[in-house]
Amino acid sequence: MRIALFVTCLGDVLFPEVGKATVAVLERLGHEVVFPQSQTCCGQMHTNTGYQHDAVGLVRHHVDVFERAIAAGCEAVVAPSGSCVGSVRHQHAALARREGDEALALRADAVAGRTFELSELLVDVLGVTDVGAAYPHRVTYHPTCHSLRLLGVGERPLQLLRAVRGIDLVELPAADTCCGFGGTFSVKNADTSTAMLADKMSSVLATRAEVVTAGDASCLMHIGGGLSRLRTGVRPVHLAEILASTS
Repeated sequence: MRIALFVTCLGDVLFPEVGKATVAVLERLGHEVVFPQSQTCCGQMHTNTGYQHDAVGLVRHHVDVFERAIAAGCEAVVAPSGSCVGSVRHQHAALARREGDEALALRADAVAGRTFELSELLVDVLGVTDVGAAYPHRVTYHPTCHSLRLLGVGERPLQLLRAVRGIDLVELPAADTCCGFGGTFSVKNADTSTAMLADKMSSVLATRAEVVTAGDASCLMHIGGGLSRLRTGVRPVHLAEILASTS
């Protein structure tokens, strides 16, 4: 299968290894991955902060870029981010319709129908749970809010993790509670965000895990920052990076 990588702006700027790991996993499984270089932010940050009119231009550009990729033979678009896929799937067409652009809305719906979060693509589209990974560490998994509630990825990331050789996967207490990041929420409501992060870190530390993983680099950045400041030694590692590991 030919797959277009939607790397996300956060991944491109701060966590490029997550994008590289996504490519490594898919290529190991025999798929071709292409990277449309003109891609930019999908507009989620603008939308969630109230600048919905300004986000429409980003939606139009995103649709243009990945529509071309699909026309050039890509059967799917993948992103290592439940948050950004959630925006593409649940916000883009709605934003276009809010602006009265039904033609753009229909195009956005078509692109969204081909766009998948990494665990969705692997399990649902490619029919794979064992990607040939090995990761001999004690790991706990945090299901991020957008992947859990907006996309409904459910057990898919855990199915993939359970198939990793050598992993010691431990359940995270109160796993479905928010870590407090929420994009600009953590900036605008810093005290509340910090309190939520403290609860999440307590849950992570209770597992005695070496690594906390998730499908969103943004949430891992938040959790990992807190764990680092406390000098806990627990490392944040994206799901894609674990799945790309072979030793």
